[in-house]
This record gives sequence, C-alpha cells and structure tokens, in this order.
Amino acid sequence: MEKLNVGDKAPAFTLLDQDGKKASLSSFKGKNVLLYFYPKADTPGCTKQACSIRDSSKDLKKLEVVSIGISPDEPSKQKKFNDKYELGFTLLSDPEHEVAKAYGVWGKKSMYGKTYEGIIRSSFVIDGKGKIIQASYKVKPLDTVPNAIKILK
Repeated sequence: MEKLNVGDKAPAFTLLDQDGKKASLSSFKGKNVLLYFYPKADTPGCTKQACSIRDSSKDLKKLEVVSIGISPDEPSKQKKFNDKYELGFTLLSDPEHEVAKAYGVWGKKSMYGKTYEGIIRSSFVIDGKGKIIQASYKVKPLDTVPNAIKILK
C-alpha cells in the first residue's frame, strides 16, 4: 500500500454513485473536494463520520468544498445510507477496491486478533487543479471535517 502525499496529483476515478449514475473526480474540476474513504455504510464509526460531514455542510460550502465518500458498498446500500441519515452528498461505490488501492487506503487491518484486508479510514482534500493538499490516513471519524477546514482556512 503506497500512500499519497501533499502535492501529489489525485488519482482519477469514475465510479457509480448512490443513484447508480457515473461520477468522476474530473467532474469536480475547479472545486475543492473533501474525499473520504470509509469501511462500511451504516456502521457506528462510518455513520458518525458521514453525519459530521453532513452537519458541517454550511461551513464546507463557505469554503467551496464538495464532499465525496467512497466505500466498497453497492450503490443500493449507499442510497439507503444516504436516505436514512439525509446526508445530501455524493457516495460512491468501489466494490473492487480499485480507487481505494490507488489512494493507498486498502490494506491490512486487525480486529479482535484477526487480520484481514479492508478500507483504512482516510480523508483527502483535493484542490481545484487536482492536487492533494491534505492527506490523513487512519483518520478518526470526527476528525475528517476539522482536518479539512484547518487546511482550507
């Protein structure tokens, strides 16, 4: 797993969103993007993280930030998650982990003594030119927004 660094070009991607429509990073050109990866929709940590982004939408909008979440969940699961919590931002499905691997967030994890591969909760702020201006690996769910706001102010 190779991590990305500040100054790197953000890897391009096209994935299906919660409505089954294709969404690409390039479609957000010219805007700041808060891109975050989470393990599984509608689980406690992922819900905290997503709801903190939803609750900070006014502050993020003032900073001209578009929020995008990516997990291995299928679009239908993403849609249920979005609808249940009224998230109001793009959730993308990466079931083959291709984008997660490109961003260095697919790797070894352990829980209750078992080792397995999965999403390492991470967030990135990408500027309007496609450059990474903030990369946080192993981010705590409630630190995603403060980390992004700090770098953009």
